[in-house]
Formats: sequence, C-alpha cells, structure tokens
Amino acid sequence: MSTTETIFAAEPQLRLGVFLGVLVIMALWELLAPRRRRDIPRVIRWSNNLALVVIDAIVLRLTFPILAVGLAIMAQDRGWGLFNFIDAPAWLAVFVSVVVLDLVIYLQHVMFHAVPALWRFHRMHHADLDFDVTTGLRFHPVEIVLSMGIKLALVLVLGPPAIAVLMFEVLLNATAMFNHSNVRLPLIVDRFLRLIVVTPDMHRVHHSILPEETNSNFGFNLPWWDWLLGTYRAQPLAGHEAMTIGIEQFRTPRDQWLDRMLVQPVKEPASGYPINRDKND
Repeated sequence: MSTTETIFAAEPQLRLGVFLGVLVIMALWELLAPRRRRDIPRVIRWSNNLALVVIDAIVLRLTFPILAVGLAIMAQDRGWGLFNFIDAPAWLAVFVSVVVLDLVIYLQHVMFHAVPALWRFHRMHHADLDFDVTTGLRFHPVEIVLSMGIKLALVLVLGPPAIAVLMFEVLLNATAMFNHSNVRLPLIVDRFLRLIVVTPDMHRVHHSILPEETNSNFGFNLPWWDWLLGTYRAQPLAGHEAMTIGIEQFRTPRDQWLDRMLVQPVKEPASGYPINRDKND
C-alpha cells in the first residue's frame, strides 16, 4: 500500500482517536482546574453541542462526495495545484501548506465576522452562554459546509501534500477544543504558549459579549495572524472571571437547545457585532 493510500485509509480512525482523546483530556482538566464558574448545567450544553457534531458530520458527507484529504490525494495524482507543479522539498511543502491553511482559516473567520449574512450562521458559535471544550465543536452546519468549500478550493489551488492536510485538520480540531476549554493555566505557561498556539485565555476574549472584544483574537491554531494583522487583544476588559460570555441575543437556557440553535440564523437582526456594523447600533 502506498503512503497516500495509507493516509486515506487511516484518516477516519486517526481523527476520531485524536478527537475523543483531546475531548476526554480537556473535560477532565476542566473538572480539576476550571477557570470560570459554570452558569448553564453541563448536561444541557454538552448534549446539544455534541449533537451538532453528529449533524455536521452527516451534512458534510451528504454535501461533498470528497473531503479535503481525499481531494489532496486526487490533486497529487492528477497534478493539480502549486505544489504539484514545483519541485519543493517534502518538508517545506508540508510546513508551508499547514501555515497557509491556517492563515486562510483565520481570514475566513474574520470574513464570518465582517459579512452580516455570514455572521448570522457564525453567531450560533458565539451564542453559547458558557465557554468550554464543547464550544469549540459548536458550529452551524451551513458554516461547516461553507468552511469545507473554502478548504477544498484552497487544496485545488495550493496542491498541498495529503499528509499536510491531514495534519492541519487534526491540529485544527484538537487546538479548537484546547483553546475553548474552561481550564486554568499558570500565567507564565500561558505567556509562553501564546508564542506558538492560541491559548484558552487568549481565545476566551473573542467570546466576550463586548463587540470590540468579540472582533479580536480570531486565530484558532496559530496566534501569529492576530499579532501581524492587528486583531490581537491580550486580556478582556472585565477580567476572565467577571467577563460575560456570549452575545446580547439568545441569552436564555432554552436558546441552547439544538432546535433553537439551528434556526438562530433566521432569528433576530444581524446587527451589533459584524466588524462593519454601524457604531450607533
């Protein structure tokens, strides 16, 4: 069996194993060293947030005949994309591909905050009234489909090695759960980690109810883009324990149920939070 065939065959087991492993580790960490007090019972939030994971996976499989890793293998076989035209060292192609994929996800995240129609879908992620490991899995199915479409287009243009796409997908899922976790890190550890990865304290600012803080710290994996592009904010104005999580809309426990979350894009106006909003809203 070739390397690409091995990657394709191992992808489901690898992704599921890392997903479950990180989920369990972060959930236990949250129990042992929580950063903030919980306001909504875990059983309500976890059951509904995790149900979204199942729905998102089903929708992706029904929407796309092939996903990012499979398309990378197809592109390699057919010579599509930049790295299938140039003779770059394998290590360089993998490194550049992972970094470029991460940059595009950062820019996509900014776009979902800048375009009101896209914010309608993304705000379901922000409407979580608590901030823990399952928040990193809570995305509207339409946003998941649009995000995969962007990744597939990038794979066609870039022609990244399949191993790079698999590494990125696994890293993105793992770091999203890590940096959404309600865990306490020593300040010196947090400062060091922020040099290489988005930490929970860094990303929690992004989930503040204040629009100026919501529109900061867009990175999911690498922190560099926020520093370089001027969207970095070190700490929330009210402090991590006192800050209010969520958005001004959808603030009842009933809004955290799956049926209500799925229809949030068509409920309430999309004003107040998009980056290009009217400051007088």
